[in-house]
Amino acid sequence: MYHNTIILFCFLVFLSGCNSSHSRETFQDTTGNTRPMKFTSEEAFLDFIQKHHLNYMWEGAEPHSGLARERIHIDIPSNDSSTVTTGGSGFGICGLLVGIDRGFIPRDEGVARFEKIVNYLAKADRFHGVWPHWLDGPTGRVKPFGQKDNGGDLVESAFLIQGLLCARQYFKEGSPAEKLLASRIDTLWREMEWDWYLNGQDVLFWHWSPQYEWEMNFPLEGYNECLITYILGASSPTHPIPASAYHNGWARKGLIKSDSCVYGLPLILKHNGAENSGGPLFWAHYSYLCLNPMILHDQYADYRLVTRNHALSNYRYCVDNPEGFAGYGKNCWGLTAGYSTNGYKAHAPFRDDCGVITPTAALSSIPYTPQESLAALNYFYYQLGDSIWGKYGFYDGFSLQDNWFPKRYLAIDQCTIAPMIENFRSGLIWNLFMSCPEIQHGLKRLGFSIDQPQNR
Repeated sequence: MYHNTIILFCFLVFLSGCNSSHSRETFQDTTGNTRPMKFTSEEAFLDFIQKHHLNYMWEGAEPHSGLARERIHIDIPSNDSSTVTTGGSGFGICGLLVGIDRGFIPRDEGVARFEKIVNYLAKADRFHGVWPHWLDGPTGRVKPFGQKDNGGDLVESAFLIQGLLCARQYFKEGSPAEKLLASRIDTLWREMEWDWYLNGQDVLFWHWSPQYEWEMNFPLEGYNECLITYILGASSPTHPIPASAYHNGWARKGLIKSDSCVYGLPLILKHNGAENSGGPLFWAHYSYLCLNPMILHDQYADYRLVTRNHALSNYRYCVDNPEGFAGYGKNCWGLTAGYSTNGYKAHAPFRDDCGVITPTAALSSIPYTPQESLAALNYFYYQLGDSIWGKYGFYDGFSLQDNWFPKRYLAIDQCTIAPMIENFRSGLIWNLFMSCPEIQHGLKRLGFSIDQPQNR
């Protein structure tokens, strides 16, 4: 539900304290894009923010596939402009649905794009029904993510198919062309062999390669961004995994539960490698772009609290700012994986924090921390917009500490923003995914309970 009162409050508080040197008029940025400094309403402001961020997948898509490029650089050349990211494309698909539903994208053009996407994915390389992490855009052939990572990537494919299932639900009662599109998505879903990725054990594995088989040897054990793989695996109508894999593999026979607190907030689940501090915020986004944590609990956790406490502890860390980095505070926060001053890093409190703020961290957390996220949004846009805003919205990361403002985008960060804002406003993507009968069945198999939605 869209909370006008909260948004108005945050918007007015921000304006009353704004010390920006910019006049509140249209600003022309260095890439030729107009950045308005006035909006008729807070709703119009969020429309504008969503339009720009979903445009990464709409206008910025890889042309042969219609899917998301791995990265788009404005300031320096990138040698992989033809690389398609499957996981980032799943997030981008959710953004396209937001664009169609809000009228930013004409429905017939949106349907045509989805037909292009589905045609491409049906012909692209798959490994027991599972796509690789990267595809070569022009050919649809696997592009290795690493030497032995040249086959199926179950996690990235989970991020992709969750978005496609939302599209199936969105179009299944539409025109004949839309019904056919939904049917073809259903075929892709049914062809995914989740049980193959058990490798004969009671846990899912991230990778399989026809050349290296299981040599990557990465079992999916919680807690991180991978919960959605078990939900989808248990929900598969054709190749389901047993419930025991969730409890013995992901939940580590109950050892996933945690007593740790960060800034007075219980983590509830053990964050892999960050048991006492909390992991990067994409762990609170990727599995929950479509799966609604606000109404979900099982024997291990209330996922409304898991995601909210994770985001809020990240916020409080930035406000506390124990490293004393310039700029950190109540309006400038958010640590997650992304570009950094010294390479790509998974920034998190007390771990790999080098003074870099990644806008998606705060913005994609908006369903959990609406006031804090809206304050960050206003600060990013009105105070820092000259340096961190471009054609596809906010750039991936920046550092006030090091005066570092690269004009670069990453799909996995950029494409979560519009859908998560929409989940805050209307619940569209959450409602579509949770309406899948297979998902309802799979959640019950794993022992999840679904609560009535709450006002947040």
